[in-house]
Amino acid sequence: MKLPMSAVRCIQRWRLGFVATVTPDGRPNLSPKGTFIVVDGETIAFGEIRSPRTLANLTSNPELEVNFVDQFTRKGVRIRGRAALVRRGTAEFDSLFPEFEAQWGGLAGRVNVIVKIPVDEVRPLTTPPYDDGASEREMIALYKGKFAEMYP
Repeated sequence: MKLPMSAVRCIQRWRLGFVATVTPDGRPNLSPKGTFIVVDGETIAFGEIRSPRTLANLTSNPELEVNFVDQFTRKGVRIRGRAALVRRGTAEFDSLFPEFEAQWGGLAGRVNVIVKIPVDEVRPLTTPPYDDGASEREMIALYKGKFAEMYP
């Protein structure tokens, strides 16, 4: 499935996605991953650094969902797909790795596995104030103020 440009922009701006998987015994698992890239118009990926539970879950069941949210606009995207684990030492890892190195420098050297996600479904995320007529400009101003209070 083709990624809309709004999804590509959100991922490239924030890079932090919340990955939902299911444990082998059927329990939900949610884990933030801050190393996302857009591989192409239909594929995203993250570099696994210290996520043994996420890898175990994906080995058992490759289905996952990732949510990205712009903290200021309160808009985002939900992406579903089936993960493919690309291991270090393979040609595919070597072809994907330069993008991680370009984005994260020395941290990229800690990537053990690249989790590649061909996109099966994309859905937008928004917050209820938009239903009531709030504009994006208003939401940005509101959250800039809130962040400034939290981090003066």
